[in-house]
Amino acid sequence: MTRYAVYALPGALGASDAAEAVRLRDVAEAWLAREEFRDLTVDARRYGLHGTLRAPFRLAPGRTPDELEAAARAFAARRAAVVIRSPRPRRVADFRALVPDGDHGDIDALAADIMRDFDRFRAAPNVQEVRRRRPETLPPRQRELYARWGYPFVFDEFRFHITLTDPVPAERETAVDAALDAHFDGVAGVDVPLRSIALFVEPRPGARFEVHSVHPFGDAPAAGGGRSATGREQPG
Repeated sequence: MTRYAVYALPGALGASDAAEAVRLRDVAEAWLAREEFRDLTVDARRYGLHGTLRAPFRLAPGRTPDELEAAARAFAARRAAVVIRSPRPRRVADFRALVPDGDHGDIDALAADIMRDFDRFRAAPNVQEVRRRRPETLPPRQRELYARWGYPFVFDEFRFHITLTDPVPAERETAVDAALDAHFDGVAGVDVPLRSIALFVEPRPGARFEVHSVHPFGDAPAAGGGRSATGREQPG
C-alpha cells in the first residue's frame, strides 16, 4: 500500500538552492549516517531527512499519483519562499530534532495551507491505521483534529521540526545531546530559506521513503547544475 507525504527538505533544489539550506542538509544527512548512533536513527533514516508539512497518507479512491504531483506543482508555483528561523537541535518529546528558534508563523501557515489543499487526496484511515494511532488516548483537541484531518498534530497543534533521532533512552541523553550540539555547531542558529516542497513516497509498508519530486516555489531561482533532491540517495 503506497503512501505519500509532503515534506520540507532544505537544499532540495541542489546548486540553485540557498547555500544555508544546502549546508544544513549536508550536515543533517551526515548526522543520520553516523555509525555510533545508527541504532537511534532507524526510523529517522527510513522516513528520510524532512520536516513534515503533510504527514504520510494513502491516496483516496479515484486519485492518481500524477494528479497529486500536478497539484503539488501548482501549489508551489503560487507560493513564495519561507524561512526556517535559526534551527537548533532540541528535545521534542523523547526524540531530538532541529526546531526553529524564532518566529515560525510563515512555516506554520504553509503547513496549514498544505493540509487544507491536499486533504482531497487523502484516503480515510483504515482500521489498522486507527488502531495504531489509538485516538482514544489523545487529548480532546488532537482527537478532534485526527477525526477531521487524519493526523492530530496540525494547525494549532503543529510544531515544525526536522527529525534527527528516534526515541533516546534516558541513559544516553547526555551523550546524544552533546554529540548533536557539536555536530551542528557550524549551522545551528543560521536562518535557512525553504524554496520548495517535496513529495516523498513509501512504495510499500516498511520501505524507506524516497524523494518522488521536488516543486520550487514561484519565486525560487531557476534550477541549475549540481545535485538535486531527485538525484541524491537518502542516508542509509
